[in-house]
Amino acid sequence: MAVIRARGLTGTSVDDLCARAGVSKGAFFHHFPSKEALAVAAAEHWSRTTGALFAAAPYHAPADPLEKIMGYLDLRAALVQGTPADYGCLAGTMAQEVFDTSPAVRDACGASILGHAATLVPDIEGALAAYRTDLDPAARSAHARSLAVHTQTVLQGAFVVSKAANDPTLVLDAIEHLRRYLRCVFTPTRSQP
Repeated sequence: MAVIRARGLTGTSVDDLCARAGVSKGAFFHHFPSKEALAVAAAEHWSRTTGALFAAAPYHAPADPLEKIMGYLDLRAALVQGTPADYGCLAGTMAQEVFDTSPAVRDACGASILGHAATLVPDIEGALAAYRTDLDPAARSAHARSLAVHTQTVLQGAFVVSKAANDPTLVLDAIEHLRRYLRCVFTPTRSQP
């Protein structure tokens, strides 16, 4: 995953992967019929490992769903360390490169990114219920799903722009703008206790 995050999928050869893993090409092809198959497996592994990281994160502890959302953004900001290859999203990197040339990789990356977005929906629904009583429950659910995807859109876009400028502060700035936007979305429509 580190090689693909640093060089991109198309810029990474099977030889590069074997050298980094310390295995022969024969061993590689014993486990993966192609580089594309490895990329699909990498996206699925990325989903599992990052999913476990986020599932165990302390931002789930507060009772207030808006605090959970802001805690999530705090964690995302804390993860921005090193180079874009260190903090960028493997699934986002691969999806940008092969969205039109490898449907299997694109779909695995889409499942990773959108699957992660879905984990935010319950907290966003809770915050909408607590802070936006002007929305009926059906609209609240649709807004929550859309806002979860928007959150990932901002993050993924920030990773791309950060790579283009080689500047991690652009990701941090995007997270701060997203935080301000979400505070506006969740402006109470009734007095809070």
